[in-house]
Amino acid sequence: MQETDSSNQHKTSRRTIRLRQIKAVYEPFVIKEEDGQYLPPFAKYTSPEQVADTFRFLQSETKEYFFSIHLDGKNRINCVDEVSVGSLNQSIVHPRELFKTALLSSAAAIILVHNHPSGDPTPSREDIDITRRIKEAGEILGVKLLDHIVIGSSYLSFVERGLL
Repeated sequence: MQETDSSNQHKTSRRTIRLRQIKAVYEPFVIKEEDGQYLPPFAKYTSPEQVADTFRFLQSETKEYFFSIHLDGKNRINCVDEVSVGSLNQSIVHPRELFKTALLSSAAAIILVHNHPSGDPTPSREDIDITRRIKEAGEILGVKLLDHIVIGSSYLSFVERGLL
């Protein structure tokens, strides 16, 4: 009877498994205006007026821009996401896309900002509906929606108007 080496009988071959890995990549977002009244990085936002002042450059835009400001646990800005660039009077915003970056930046809270090229900051029915949907989604995900600011010739805060 011949003995065989059991380790030779159970040789395993190696194989390569390739997976895609997602990594957060941040790009600088530069705003250049003569005024220089913007809040320094990691400043604490304490009022809708501060946010409106920071994003007042949107008053001169001819397209609708929708931004999400990501805040840490102390309401300091840690990221700004340009969620959508639309047409003259609308931009497409979906909670899934908005929260994708908010979660990657570890945001504790968000503030929404968008402009109305017409100059009238009065929120449309669509603005109110998407804000409600984003608030609901944020509650499920643990990312609080603090405010939605509409920039026109002046600004409108959903919180100040009791819409949020």
